Amino acid sequence: MDNIINEIYDEVKKRCMLPSNTYGIRAWDHHIALVYKIALDICRDYKANPNIVALGALLHDVAAVTDKAYAKEHHIIGAQIAEELLTPFQIKKEDLELIKKCILNHRGSRLAIKNTLEEICVADADAMAHFYSVPSLLRMVYVEKKMNIDDGALFVYNKLERSYNKLSDKGKEIILPHYQASKILLLKK
Repeated sequence: MDNIINEIYDEVKKRCMLPSNTYGIRAWDHHIALVYKIALDICRDYKANPNIVALGALLHDVAAVTDKAYAKEHHIIGAQIAEELLTPFQIKKEDLELIKKCILNHRGSRLAIKNTLEEICVADADAMAHFYSVPSLLRMVYVEKKMNIDDGALFVYNKLERSYNKLSDKGKEIILPHYQASKILLLKK
């Protein structure tokens, strides 16, 4: 399974470097690679299958970096892309379905019910990544959105608050110190 994970790792990173990825390599450096690392770090605590988690984490945003037009439905299109990418490896059907569920249900904005430990792990890693990439979020609000200092700080804090509220109880426990620090850093409280 390691060779499959390595090939998918390389494929997703390659897609992040293509000119068609309007998010740029930042999508890899400051999000996807981070979600992958966090997911692997926490999957043992979650008692989740590390191979399913690794592939789900790598592929969770593959549609969004493949084509910006897919961003709104990237969870649905991403599951389809994952199937296309993984089918040649002849992964067991039940494993492929679990990976697709991780992708379909990773979005916090959907509040989808996560029925497997792997889905919870990937969704939590996705939300937790925001706490480890605050500089990237600040760049987004100040450089791309051209917000003023106070509005930008509040925007980032609200994003982190939403991410925290979407975590499982275990995820909240893990990220609590970072959540509390975000209040001090961004709200001066």
